[in-house]
Amino acid sequence: MNNFYYMYPHLNPYYGYVPMRNLNYIWDPGYWDMPNTEGYGNQFSPHPNIQRDISNPILKDQGDNPFVININQAAKQNNTYRDTIWTGKHLQVTLMSINVGEDIGLEIHHNVDQFLRIEEGQGLVQMGKEKNNLDFEKYVGDDFAIMVPSGTWHNVTNTGNTPLKLYSIYGPPNHPFGTVHMTKADAEAAGD
Repeated sequence: MNNFYYMYPHLNPYYGYVPMRNLNYIWDPGYWDMPNTEGYGNQFSPHPNIQRDISNPILKDQGDNPFVININQAAKQNNTYRDTIWTGKHLQVTLMSINVGEDIGLEIHHNVDQFLRIEEGQGLVQMGKEKNNLDFEKYVGDDFAIMVPSGTWHNVTNTGNTPLKLYSIYGPPNHPFGTVHMTKADAEAAGD
């Protein structure tokens, strides 16, 4: 390996270390450190200028304001059944955590397309045009994406032994701005 990295006055010429404001979410950021003689050193050490908000594990819905988030990390750290983090005019993003043996619940969205991405855990996806005939079934795990067309009955069941962590994107929005359901029972009581 050459000494290219050492001719710059700062740690790494490709990454700037810019202070960021706290966006009301838990995030343990990292950056690629410069290589050492054994290979790559501390590859994911916390950035000193980014603050963590450990007092508020629930994200606040950012409305239709510009927003950037490490969605993978946020989904894995979410412990609520449903937490709406962004509600725009045409899209909505929610984080979900489905407990072991539980499911999202059989539902249909007549005018909403839905995208779900599994970040951690494993489950069973069922879909169909009729409530009593879910003829589409697939097992899913980390990094799987699920596309649910409008007018399709669907359910996702946690078949693993850890909570199923995922995020969902609705187009157009499906839940009221700022929706947070701590448990599935809370969502059912709210009619969601």
